[in-house]
Amino acid sequence: MFRLIADSVPALIAYFEVGTLVCRFANQGYASYNGHTTQSILGKTVKEAIGDAAWEAIRPHVDRCLRGEHVKYVREQTLPSGARRMIEVNLIPHFNEARTQLGSFVLISDITHHWLAERLVRESEERMRKFAAATEEAIVFHQGGTIIDGNDALQRLSGYPLAQILGRSTQEFLAPRYRALSAAYLLRGDEYLYEAALVHRDGHEVPVEIVGKNMPQQGASYRIAVLRDISVRKTAQQREAFIALHDTLTQLPNRRHLMEQLQSTVEQAQRTHSQVAVLFIDLDHFKTVNDSLGHQAGDQLLCEMARRLRAAVRPQDMVARLGGDKFVAVLATLQDAAQAAAMAEALRQAVCEPTTLNDTLLSLSPSIGISLYPGDSTDTAELLRHADAAMYHAKASGRGNCQFYAPTMAGRATEVLQHERLLRDAIAQQAFVLHYQPQVRLDDGALVGLEALVRWQHPERGLVGPDEFIGLAESRGLITPIGRWVLHAACHQLKAWQAQGLALVPVAVNLSALEFRQRDVVAEIAAVLQATGLEPRFLDIELTESVLMHHSQQGLDTLKALKALGVGLAIDDFGTGYSSLAYLKRYPIDKLKIDRSFVMDTPGSADDVAIVTAIVQMGRSLQLQTVAEGVETEAQLALLRQLGCDMVQGHAIARPMDAAGTGAWLQAR
Repeated sequence: MFRLIADSVPALIAYFEVGTLVCRFANQGYASYNGHTTQSILGKTVKEAIGDAAWEAIRPHVDRCLRGEHVKYVREQTLPSGARRMIEVNLIPHFNEARTQLGSFVLISDITHHWLAERLVRESEERMRKFAAATEEAIVFHQGGTIIDGNDALQRLSGYPLAQILGRSTQEFLAPRYRALSAAYLLRGDEYLYEAALVHRDGHEVPVEIVGKNMPQQGASYRIAVLRDISVRKTAQQREAFIALHDTLTQLPNRRHLMEQLQSTVEQAQRTHSQVAVLFIDLDHFKTVNDSLGHQAGDQLLCEMARRLRAAVRPQDMVARLGGDKFVAVLATLQDAAQAAAMAEALRQAVCEPTTLNDTLLSLSPSIGISLYPGDSTDTAELLRHADAAMYHAKASGRGNCQFYAPTMAGRATEVLQHERLLRDAIAQQAFVLHYQPQVRLDDGALVGLEALVRWQHPERGLVGPDEFIGLAESRGLITPIGRWVLHAACHQLKAWQAQGLALVPVAVNLSALEFRQRDVVAEIAAVLQATGLEPRFLDIELTESVLMHHSQQGLDTLKALKALGVGLAIDDFGTGYSSLAYLKRYPIDKLKIDRSFVMDTPGSADDVAIVTAIVQMGRSLQLQTVAEGVETEAQLALLRQLGCDMVQGHAIARPMDAAGTGAWLQAR
C-alpha cells in the first residue's frame, strides 16, 4: 500500500541513509527522473543515482541536511530534451526516538508552471513600468478612486511630486465642474474616452482626454486611467471657431458674424423702439498704399484702422471687416439720425489721424455711407446694401465724407448690372485664361501637381483675378459656364503637356458649391476626360468646406461617384469653413489644403503654428495628404517640413504662370 501511494503522488520521493548516503527507497517518479527503476536505484549513493554534475550542485544542501537541518531550495534543471524545468527540493532529516539521525527523506516537486507564470507577471510588470516611464501620457493607478501609483508624466502634468499624489482621491485633481461626471464614470466602471480638465499645482487648468480601464487582480482589482494633454488641440479648435466668425488679419468680426449681430441688434431695437445705424466705411485710395509700399504695409495699415474704428465706438456697438479696405459699423440703441451722424464723424476723424508706415507719414480718409433702421429698411441685408450705396455716393461726392442713404442712390446697382453684362460677354467670347501654380513634395521637391487658376481678360481693366468676378458669377447664375470652360481648358492643356513628356502629375480644378449642387458634375467630368483623352488619375477636384457642410446623401453619392471615376478629391482652404469635422471620415477625401491665412504668419505666430500643426496631425491620423498654400519663405518651408506636411505651393516655389510660362518652367525642370 505504501508503494502504491508513493508511486501515485506527483512528487518525487526517495530515502537515503546517513553515513553511506545509499538509497533505500525511491518511488517510480524519482527513479525514472534520474534514469533508473525502483529496483536498480536501490543501493546506489546519491552521487551514483543523480550523476556527478547534479551531486556537485546539491552537495552543500545535503551537508546541511546531514547536520539535522530541514533544507528547502529551488533549482533549475535542463532535461536531455533541452527543456528547462524548475524544481523545489525538500531534504527532511529522519531521527529515531533517541534523536539519532538515521537518514533523510527527499521530496521533489516540479514547480515549472508556477515559475513561468511568476516570470510572465514580472516581465509584464517590467513592460508596464518601462511604458509608463517612456510615454508622454499621464498614467494613474487607483483603487476605488484612491491613487496608488503614477508615472513621471503624471507629475509633469499635475505639477505635484508623486509622494504628494499617492493616497489622495483622483477627484481632488479635477476641476470641480467635472467631478460629478468622473465619479459616475468610475461608479459604472466605464471605459470610453471623455474630456475633462486637470487643475495644475499652480492653479491653471489643463484640458485632458481621459480613458479608464478595469484591471482585475487576484484578491482585489484596480483601475488604470490614461490622461492626454489636449491643450494644443483645444487652442486650435478655439482658434478655428474664432476664425469662422472673424477676419484673420484684423481679428474683427467677418460678414457672417456681422449679419448675425445685425439681426440681433435689429430685434432688440424693435423691443426697445430705438434706432440702429449701419455705417459702410471704405478707405479712400487704399490701393495706392498697396502699390507704393507693398501688401505687408497695407496689411499693417488695415490693422491700425481696425483698431481705431473699434476704439471709436461704444461697447454695445460692432465693427466688422467685409474684406479689402471695407469695414462696417453697427451702432445700436440710437435715439435719432443726428446721433448716428455724430458717431460717423467721430469714426471719420479717427481714420484721418496721420500714421507712420515704413518711415512714411500717411493720412487716409474714409468714405462713409449710413442707413437707418427702421427708416430706410427693416431687412438687415437691405440695410447693408443701402449703406453700401450711400458709401459710393460719398465717394462720388469727393470722398472723405459721410452720406445718409436716399432712395435716389441707384448708381451702385447700375454699376453691378454693367459688370454683369461685361461678364456675360466674356463667357460668350471665352475671354478667360488659365494660370497654373505648381505643387511640390516637401521631402524631395518633386513636382506632384498643378493648380489651375482662372483669370478674366477684362476689356477695360486688363487681367482680373477670380476674387473680383467669381462672387458675381455665383450670384447671377453664371458660374456653371465658367466652370465648364476651366475644366475643359485645364484637362486639354495638361494632356498637351503630357504629349511633350511633361507634367505627368494631376491638374487641380476648383469646383464651387453652386456648381457641385446644380450640375451633374460626375457626367460632365467624365465627358471632358473622354473628350480630352486625359486619364482620370491626372485630375483633382478641389471643393470648399461649404460643399460638405450640408451632409446630404446626394453630396455623399456625388463624391463617391467621383472617387469611383478615378479623380482625386481635395478640400480647399481647409480650416476656414464653419462646419463639423465629421465629414473628414464620412467623405472619400484625399487631400487637405491648408489655407494661406494660417501659413502667412508662420513661424512667427504661435496660434497659426498650432493650427497648422493640428491640421497636419489630423491629416496624418486620417491618412490624408496635406498641402500648404501661400508658402513664401524658407522659414515657412522649414517649419512645414518639420511638421511633416506633404506638399506645398506658393511664391517660394513658383508664382502662378500662364500656359506658356508654365510650359517653360516645366521644360527647365
